[in-house]
Amino acid sequence: MLFLSSSSLSKPNYPKGSDGVFFSSFFKNTDNLGSNDLFFSQNKELAIETPDLKIIDNSLGAVSTTSILTTQTLGDIFGGSDSATSEIRSHEAQIGDTVDSVAKFYGITPETIAWANDISKNSALKVGQTLTILPVSGVVHIVKNGDTITQISKTYKAKEEEIIAYNGLSNPQDIFIGDMLIIPNGVMPKIPVAMPAQIPLAKSFLKLPLLQATLTQGLHYHNAVDLASKCGDYVYAAAGGVVQRAVFNNKWNLGMGNYVTILHQNGVVTYYGHLQHVFVKPGDPVYRSTSIGLEGRTGQATGCHVHFEVIGAQNPFARFLPGTSLNINSDY
Repeated sequence: MLFLSSSSLSKPNYPKGSDGVFFSSFFKNTDNLGSNDLFFSQNKELAIETPDLKIIDNSLGAVSTTSILTTQTLGDIFGGSDSATSEIRSHEAQIGDTVDSVAKFYGITPETIAWANDISKNSALKVGQTLTILPVSGVVHIVKNGDTITQISKTYKAKEEEIIAYNGLSNPQDIFIGDMLIIPNGVMPKIPVAMPAQIPLAKSFLKLPLLQATLTQGLHYHNAVDLASKCGDYVYAAAGGVVQRAVFNNKWNLGMGNYVTILHQNGVVTYYGHLQHVFVKPGDPVYRSTSIGLEGRTGQATGCHVHFEVIGAQNPFARFLPGTSLNINSDY
């Protein structure tokens, strides 16, 4: 049973008293089983009114009308979602694992695993070795200054339209320095594509993006660490710059959920993932310690934390061991 309430409805179609609305009563009408409409009210009217806004703990919250979901939508929520297959995952090698067996398990090519982990497809895997697993066969490309979709597609012998569609780009120009693009069915060239140059950073150029945090995971995929404090804590810009992307759609987004990327004056990009809320928009100037969002657990996150990534320079927090306590006022 799914039930969301509202104090004002465009039509008086909600149940009276303590009556509940169950899926079975809705689906007794067999016409509803083949419907592709997203939401229905219990009297079969499309629920198209704007959600009410309520004051909840000094915040505005959207409260939708009573609604029932179609079988198509329920299937997407309870196991048929694209998010199950669009994430970049990690695999810890077990006894007997080979690149080929792991590739078969995830339904991708051995070359995909080899390229993503900078190993040979014939490499022996050590028990406990962590492998990066792409959601589709292909390669990952980190956008550098001067890159274009046309040039990227030619480099990896891929189709432009597939790159645009798979990465949710609005157009071929919708890429920024530091963007991570999955290239479906891409092939790594014989001369590997260089990663963005590592720019030397002055000490304390990047500040901790939380007032206080515990490093819960050390350096992992794409030069990132995980920093955790409490759900809803403010997340701050690690240095001054301009917001490139500010994604607040509560979708999977390759496992990163809601996220922000900031381009700094020296060409370095910082990435803040799994946010609960985002305060900024693309093009906004930010300064060191400007609040850009709230810590959350959106995307692939087992607990509230910030996926903090540095593109184009060393991550200053990578040298610490998991469990280390960090403070925004300290120099790193």
